[in-house]
Amino acid sequence: MSLIKQKTTNGLKWSAIERIATQAIQLIVMLILGRMLGPEAFGLVGMLAIFIAISQTFVDSGFSSALIRKQDRSESDYATTFYFNIVVSLSFYVLLFIGAPYIADFYHQPELINLTRTLGLVILANAFTVVQRTRLSIAMDFKIQAKVSLLSVCCSTIVALLLAYYGFGVWALVGQTLTFAISNVILLNVFEPWLPKCGFSKVSFKELFGFGSKLLASALLATIYENIYQIIIGKLFNAGQLGLFTQAKNLSSIPAMTLTAIIQRVTYPMMSHIQNDQQALDKAYLLTLRLSAVVIFPIIIGLGLVAKPLLTVLLGQEWQSAAEIMSILCIGYMLYPIHSINLNLLQVKGRSDLFLKLEIIKKTITTIVLVITVPLGIKAICIGMVIQSYLALFINSYYTGTLSSLTIFKQIKALIFIWLLTLGCAAIASLWYLIISNDIIQLGLIITTALSLYFIVIKYLQSDLFGYITNTIFRKSN
Repeated sequence: MSLIKQKTTNGLKWSAIERIATQAIQLIVMLILGRMLGPEAFGLVGMLAIFIAISQTFVDSGFSSALIRKQDRSESDYATTFYFNIVVSLSFYVLLFIGAPYIADFYHQPELINLTRTLGLVILANAFTVVQRTRLSIAMDFKIQAKVSLLSVCCSTIVALLLAYYGFGVWALVGQTLTFAISNVILLNVFEPWLPKCGFSKVSFKELFGFGSKLLASALLATIYENIYQIIIGKLFNAGQLGLFTQAKNLSSIPAMTLTAIIQRVTYPMMSHIQNDQQALDKAYLLTLRLSAVVIFPIIIGLGLVAKPLLTVLLGQEWQSAAEIMSILCIGYMLYPIHSINLNLLQVKGRSDLFLKLEIIKKTITTIVLVITVPLGIKAICIGMVIQSYLALFINSYYTGTLSSLTIFKQIKALIFIWLLTLGCAAIASLWYLIISNDIIQLGLIITTALSLYFIVIKYLQSDLFGYITNTIFRKSN
């Protein structure tokens, strides 16, 4: 257990370095490009998001999760996964290449033909990194992954800014994405070279796909519904409005997903190692939930709280309409880490069938909410997304509670104080909007007030979490 704990702590550190640094750079670049390119460029790329995301989902097909969970994985398993990734990525790129004119016709945007065919190359590049990243995750070696990601994001940033500066418009966003993917392939082969040592195995494929197929179906549903909003808004409104929605969604979701990924990438292999020790698993699971909430809740709600002055200062007046959308979405995205950790437990327990069942239930609810909110406009769609997030919390918690001693009531009891505290601090800090009109002063006072209140209350009323976090940071824990 001590070795696993050491690996987990070290993994969290390097995973945090990678995800926070990488996403922070990308976020800054996105803001710079937002000011340089305007909403329409982001809207055009947003129209293609679902097609790229679905392709990526099929390329993985749940094989990486299956490999991480499997205790007696072999070189044959890795080789089979590699060949499968390559064949599927090629197949989907061909489909995108052929289907590009139809995508352009659907949105009435002729420029999407070349954009689709070029951006689709990212699918081929990413297929060459699945096995290597999975092997590194199994070994809980996130240091190499951090180096690769940081160097890749630096390369992609340079390319994107140069293309934007020289007037290439939306192609700056395409160049950024492609450069990042290609750099990942090259650098992973420099730092952690790997080639398949055997051929494709039907036995390995059957076993991996048996577990992964249900995760594929679940991920496919999640991917479609995660990106369906771009299709609806892009079709019913215009590229500019889709750009506003996309930027607001990215600014509210990226921090949540980044911080969740830090925790999830480390805790999934860690929990897989202790999957047969129910008491240890339950303890680790509950601690992960609480730690995630105490760190991520205030960050996401804080972003929503300062959305208006933040976007006005960073992006300019033309992006101001995105601020209200961002504030609404943050209330839903604050629960994102809790959803992911709940679903992690299902995978650790090998219940990919239940994982799929949950996705079907939640997506049925999403469909109903979409039917109701779409005619009411973009703001109503965002409110619907928040409602879905909270309904999903109860559904996920209920089912994971059946696989452990942590019932839905125990999970909510562990989280409710942190949730109420976060919203309470935000409500108090928002009073500065009534007193101060200057955007920059508003930002400073709101952030300082909210963080100070939150820090003081957590220190004295959630002292175990406060102590755990500070001890981990300063390496005082055993």
